[in-house]
Amino acid sequence: MKTLNISNASKTFGEKTLFTDVTFTINEGDRIGLLGLNGTGKTTLLDGIINNSDLNTINLEKPKDYKISYLKQQPELDENDSVIDAVFNGSGEKFQLVRQYESSLALFNANSTDSKIQNDFFKLQEKMNAAEAWQMESDVKSILNKLGITELDKKINELSGGQQRRVALAQTLISEADLLILDEPTNHLDYEAIDWLQSYLSKYKGSVLFVTHDRYFLNEVATRIFELENRNVTEYDGNYEKYLQQKADNEEIYASEQHHKTQLYKQELNWMRAGVKARGTKQQARKDRFTDLKEDLQDKPDVQKEMTIDIAQQRLGNDVFDIKDASLAFKDHVILKDFSYLVSRGDRIGITGSNGSGKTTFLNSIAHQLPLDSGEIKTGQTVRLGYYTQHTRDMDPDKRVIRYLESIGQGVQNNDGTHMSASKMLDTFKFDHQMQSSFIRELSGGEKRRLYLLSILMDQPNVLLLDEPTNNLDIETLTILEDYLSSFQGTVLAVSHDRYFLDKVAHKLLIFEGQGEIKESYDSYSGYLQKETELKQAKHHAAKEQKHEENKQKDEQKPEAKKKLTYAEKMEFDKLEPQIEKLDDEISALKDQLNDASNDYEKLMDFQRQLDEKNQESDQLMDRWEYLGQYI
Repeated sequence: MKTLNISNASKTFGEKTLFTDVTFTINEGDRIGLLGLNGTGKTTLLDGIINNSDLNTINLEKPKDYKISYLKQQPELDENDSVIDAVFNGSGEKFQLVRQYESSLALFNANSTDSKIQNDFFKLQEKMNAAEAWQMESDVKSILNKLGITELDKKINELSGGQQRRVALAQTLISEADLLILDEPTNHLDYEAIDWLQSYLSKYKGSVLFVTHDRYFLNEVATRIFELENRNVTEYDGNYEKYLQQKADNEEIYASEQHHKTQLYKQELNWMRAGVKARGTKQQARKDRFTDLKEDLQDKPDVQKEMTIDIAQQRLGNDVFDIKDASLAFKDHVILKDFSYLVSRGDRIGITGSNGSGKTTFLNSIAHQLPLDSGEIKTGQTVRLGYYTQHTRDMDPDKRVIRYLESIGQGVQNNDGTHMSASKMLDTFKFDHQMQSSFIRELSGGEKRRLYLLSILMDQPNVLLLDEPTNNLDIETLTILEDYLSSFQGTVLAVSHDRYFLDKVAHKLLIFEGQGEIKESYDSYSGYLQKETELKQAKHHAAKEQKHEENKQKDEQKPEAKKKLTYAEKMEFDKLEPQIEKLDDEISALKDQLNDASNDYEKLMDFQRQLDEKNQESDQLMDRWEYLGQYI
């Protein structure tokens, strides 16, 4: 059994220590979820396992042939490589052979009459047979297809950021590594791809160490949990659900122990201050115990100092948003089409749908940051709006953290009427005094998002618009936010693809299907996805049955006089299937572009227009192919 032993891992940035003397073992077959607050050093630790020099200290013990494959948050791919070359960019003999074969195949398809190209191609076929490399090639193409990548000859620089990340994920998965290290592997994946990846990793023969904010994924895949907190790693057996139970039990035990130690410490403190005259040997033991207790209490974290959101909110009337006949479009890309909807006090609405369908635009219109083409959105007089956008706003990198928050407000009123200062709010949100005096530019991306969330809540809103709140927030912060929203007396509209978050927060869903089509569902998000999957499967099965019946009827009604195709029709039929396959690839690529949040509306409208045209062309070719096919 192959194991990886890591010990004495530490990392310090200036005066800030991320972690110190981290030690753990990864056994063969382990699937370990790494948790921790943003800024505690999860990605730094993963980077350090690959590149030891990134850390101040680290010791690794592993077999000589132990292989690690790493998916970074930002993939590093050669932009001039094709998709297939990038995926097979490994140093193994099979990888090189498959790369050579794919290149030779492309040349052979382009010029099959060239004798040298023919000879090279057939020789490589023989080598593929001898090396039994066909299964690897088949597995790779299957993985790419599951991840929505179908154009294997496309250059990396022609792909969107989300597509490039999926190529990098495929490259990592097929590496035949002893250990896969995956940093946010579900980013840019749809529900079906995440479901497939869960199954793939659960059956993976090697080990997996991964960071994710997708708690359903974490629960399904993880067999162990590592939590990076208080500058060290705490280990838990089992999945996320078991981790939560063990964590709660440990906190209760530790809190009880700390209470007892605190009482002893106070007794010893009183004794020390009393100044007993006879300081003999017996008294020295008590002095030593006082010192030990003091150091123990100082070194141990205060488990009762948890992140909580206790902020009073303004009164909210029954009327929140009254949307009447709202229409909004960018050229041919329709966002809203005569849409009417009433949002009331206490509503918890999850907004979901494909990227590019207009969800963020909808929130911008509700916040009156983007005017409608027609119709109106009336906002209730008592609405005090808090809008958490995907991108942090008005956050000067050269401003110190405490000064930034004080510029929003000097403090807030809690639900019990007490006042909490900006500094205390920061402390509650895990920004210690050292971090409070830091410049915003020194924070990690996740820490900036946590600070931004705090700045929104500081204004004590009674209506919250949340645009992808789970992006770049750690699980602990998400859990606290969800707990806050459960008792929030106001109204919440949240755009998200996170199943766990929407299942906990949303009471109903608005599903943006594109081109102004919006439907409402009272299912949980997981329930809705399950129904959609079952519906899609049923439609696919019905279509196959219908096609089979139609072909059967055509066979029965086939005219006797027409026994075979003409030469011209045969030539036409032979060309149709490659044309249809090419169109399918183009349609898939256009759908990827529509799902890429980085594209602006001009591009999205153009992609939608092209998609409509390609779908129409594909239908026409399919009809012709089916007609000619009955005479083959």
